[in-house]
Amino acid sequence: MMSSRTCPVGHPCVIRAHGRVGRRFTLPLLLIALLCIFGATQAPARAEQVTVFAAASLKSALDDVSDSFTQETGHPVAISYAGSSVLARQISLGAPADIFISANTRWMDWLKDRHMLEPTPQPDLLGNQLVLIGHNAPDDTGDLTRESLLARLGTERVAMALVDAVPAGIYGKAALSHFDLWETVSPHLVQTDNVRSALALVAIGEVPFGIVYATDAQAEPRVGVLGVFPSASHPDIRYPVAIISGRASAGAEAFLTYLRTPPARTVFEQQGFTLLTAAP
Repeated sequence: MMSSRTCPVGHPCVIRAHGRVGRRFTLPLLLIALLCIFGATQAPARAEQVTVFAAASLKSALDDVSDSFTQETGHPVAISYAGSSVLARQISLGAPADIFISANTRWMDWLKDRHMLEPTPQPDLLGNQLVLIGHNAPDDTGDLTRESLLARLGTERVAMALVDAVPAGIYGKAALSHFDLWETVSPHLVQTDNVRSALALVAIGEVPFGIVYATDAQAEPRVGVLGVFPSASHPDIRYPVAIISGRASAGAEAFLTYLRTPPARTVFEQQGFTLLTAAP
């Protein structure tokens, strides 16, 4: 009598039964069965998708980094970009993020205080600069002063991310306050949900000026840098990264490690970010 079935790795395995009572495998067929079982245990692990919630200012660089990560590891990456405040609140409500990359420590600490992060501490990933931009303007990377800001802005509109919630807006408000210009400029602000939206308004000429990150200006050819806000005029711009509580996986750990590898660091540096930690 003969029966046929498919082994776990997809090969047809034939088992022959001999005699009326006892059953035995012939030696070649026994070897085939053992190979089928061994092959099943050695099958490669399925690639895991990594879901990343990241600050909007990271888009250009992180898209390139995630593409190279997927090519190297096989793990696909899905990235949701928005203001850090929006992403942090979504995560607190149960949004299925594996990794969060914020544009400031405030929103990462906000999640940490709610026990929403894995306990393993991570050093801050990147740094950035804050700049004043203009539509189709020639670049000037000198430090801004109170006098140069007044001369540039006058009563013109200025695009910024939300000044009480989004990191780029928070940094911008601090910088204007440092120069005692907040009360002068704030009536002319056009606030947006994230820094890339503020960048877009200046890029299309809808608003003449904007306060964004240096990396945003570098990513958009239709704007020019009119000056750099001195680092002393605002808190340090840092991008912390963490795995969300309960979302640790081989894919998430691999992506977190990859962010600090030489290929990823090269992309970040080429797009204007400051590298805050040494390569592993």
